[in-house]
Amino acid sequence: MPGFIVHVGATVLCSHGGQANPSVPFPRVLVSGQPVVTIAAPYLVAGCSMPPPTAGNGPCVTGQWLTGSTRVLAGGQPLVLQSSSSVCAPTGTPLIIAMTQLRASAL
Repeated sequence: MPGFIVHVGATVLCSHGGQANPSVPFPRVLVSGQPVVTIAAPYLVAGCSMPPPTAGNGPCVTGQWLTGSTRVLAGGQPLVLQSSSSVCAPTGTPLIIAMTQLRASAL
């Protein structure tokens, strides 16, 4: 499914409002002047509001992308797209791409 390419400057949140950032962006490919993100690199989550065990199963610590681009690769890895699906650990909820660049898209 086509979508806009996610880059380092994109706003990505866990389902509980925590800020998620890529652990290892791919610096050799840029969109809007910023490195792209491949599905190989996990996202690190900070500020998740999900309570710890006894009251919940949180907070979100990491997020991993499950799907990405099928025809466009960076370093042999699929790119994260705005339409990509993901899962956070340990909660099992998805990451949400709130904002990304709107110029380059991929399939």
